[in-house]
Amino acid sequence: MAYKHLLKDIVVSGANLKYYDLTALNDPRYDELPISIRYLLEAAVRHCDGFHVSESDVETILNWRQSQEAHSEIPFKPARVILQDFTGVPAIVDLAAMRDAVQSLGADPSRINPVCPVDLVIDHSVQVDHYGEYVHIAFVSCESGKPRPDRAQNSKTLKNV
Repeated sequence: MAYKHLLKDIVVSGANLKYYDLTALNDPRYDELPISIRYLLEAAVRHCDGFHVSESDVETILNWRQSQEAHSEIPFKPARVILQDFTGVPAIVDLAAMRDAVQSLGADPSRINPVCPVDLVIDHSVQVDHYGEYVHIAFVSCESGKPRPDRAQNSKTLKNV
């Protein structure tokens, strides 16, 4: 791991946690990066394994201004995704469809899950029958306006949601 020296310990509310101290890069380019690019840099450093994310990917992000002009690609490895119901509900339906397809091919459908934690924010487009649980939603039928339990999804079905 190329950036192991950046991994530091911190105690928060009695819990021992680890974080990547990007200031320990001692690289003046870091100070010039906008905060949004720093988040991308932190994710790249955290995932730098020489295969999915390489040291040259980290350098590309550190050279953000020049990379921007060259239209360079960088890895996108978010730690968490927040989906509003307008985009999140179709994504959950897509995952359910993929699970059905995998099961029809004789494989284990429980292997189909988001690769990172997803927070689904529900406001108006679905009826919420339960609250105070991690995620428990029931889809509303456009024809009748009644909940459709056969389409219900919850956190016990999909991991990381």
